[in-house]
Amino acid sequence: MAIDTAILGIDIGTSGCKALLLDAAGTVLATHTATYDASAPRPGWSEQDPEDWITGARAAISGVLAKRPGTGIVAIGLSGQMHGLTPLDEAHRVLRPAILWNDQRNAAECAEMTEAVGGLSALLAETNNRMLPGYTGGKIVWMRKHEPEAYRRLRHVLNPKDYLRLRLTGELATEVSDASGTGLFDVRRRAWSTKVVEAAGIDPAVLPACHESQEVSGRVSASAADFFGLPQGLPVVGGGGDSVIQTIGAGVIDPGDLQTTVGTAGILACALAAPRDNPDGRLQVFCNVAPDRWHCMGVSLNAGGALAWLRRLAQGFGDLTENGWHDIPFDRLMERAAASTAGSRGLIFLPYLNGERCPYADPDARGAFLGLTSRHGESDMIRSVLEGVVFALRDIYALMAETGIAADRIRASGGGAASTFWRQIQADVFGCDVVTTEGAAEGGAFGAAIVAGVGVGLWPDASTAAGLCRTVSRQSPSKDRGVYAEMFDIYRSLYPALQATFGRLADPVFDREEQA
Repeated sequence: MAIDTAILGIDIGTSGCKALLLDAAGTVLATHTATYDASAPRPGWSEQDPEDWITGARAAISGVLAKRPGTGIVAIGLSGQMHGLTPLDEAHRVLRPAILWNDQRNAAECAEMTEAVGGLSALLAETNNRMLPGYTGGKIVWMRKHEPEAYRRLRHVLNPKDYLRLRLTGELATEVSDASGTGLFDVRRRAWSTKVVEAAGIDPAVLPACHESQEVSGRVSASAADFFGLPQGLPVVGGGGDSVIQTIGAGVIDPGDLQTTVGTAGILACALAAPRDNPDGRLQVFCNVAPDRWHCMGVSLNAGGALAWLRRLAQGFGDLTENGWHDIPFDRLMERAAASTAGSRGLIFLPYLNGERCPYADPDARGAFLGLTSRHGESDMIRSVLEGVVFALRDIYALMAETGIAADRIRASGGGAASTFWRQIQADVFGCDVVTTEGAAEGGAFGAAIVAGVGVGLWPDASTAAGLCRTVSRQSPSKDRGVYAEMFDIYRSLYPALQATFGRLADPVFDREEQA
């Protein structure tokens, strides 16, 4: 492939669409992002107009091509936010706004679906995953129950990136990683679970054909070529859901590595050579973007969002001081945290500000500072928040280890990976090297381009392609490792001790604003 040709990776995110050009050496030639908004019509709801994805994709593609005029595109790879419900009628018209991954309206439907299959153990036997409210399956049943007129016209269900595929190629299709996040997919067999679909009362015909992630799933149509400014006939490869495909973008596709993603939420993920049973369904076990690999991850709902909360909290005191620390940049926050010591002088932060998903599936879990004394200051509190986020990820790894998963290196990604200080805390808490790679910073779009390159034969397999992810930085465990081992032991004892208290505090009687 000549230097003026490239793979186009497109990622349909929650806040915007990113397009990326990647050459055969694994070098990012250009990127461009177009933003859009989500809506919350009711508390706990999260929706988006699918047409915003298309408008965003068109702008992102135009923008990235303008930065590298004359570049020849040889294939397109797709990534996107997982679990979203995009309901279509027979003519492929959108029936209602898409219901997104972070929408919580369908908890009752998820419980009903689990019971209909025969309970949690029966569901895990079929899909190896719980039916979480974020997943697509419960959203379909919610729509049937609460929007029957629109549901009667429902003929097709797609996830966000697959709706873009439809608009690019005219094909109704998905691939195994995104299908794994619907709650309707047998990840062991890499196929739709007939038993779960039928028990839920869902017509199997609404589900799209499912490919392996590296398969060519369609080609750019004539109308799409005109609309998006792309050559007609370009192959569009299956791609992957963002939480899964971004691991290959960080170089993780073979067992032995962990990936941490510290964004608003925190994700700990690894690759598996074979599907492992998922005890109690507390982890998420999905198909990976390579046909002989699986993906295991746990999601902590509070990571970078916990630090953002602390900064927002401080804004209320900004008028009391000349220079409130809530206004300082991210790197200065890290400097303030570094003024404390490992373990924040005996202060522990539980980051459960929005409940928790893994390793404790508990919407009533609450955040807390434990160990506060009059000698603690802002540096200790900032550092304890950073440490608490990493302890939450380490807690997920303890659950993974119970299933036999072992790893000896972390590849860090997400906004939190930009901090050398925060990466060092990861190295000390996990007791292993933490590295960053070039592709990890680009997220799902980079992974989509990698997978597309494998799909059109640019690289022979996913492991070879993952090797393109060059190391940028490395942190090794320091002398603070022992302090963190003791602090983590204390951290793990706190949730079990406080679980009943959290439940009592979640009583609506304490939420006066909600009562009003």
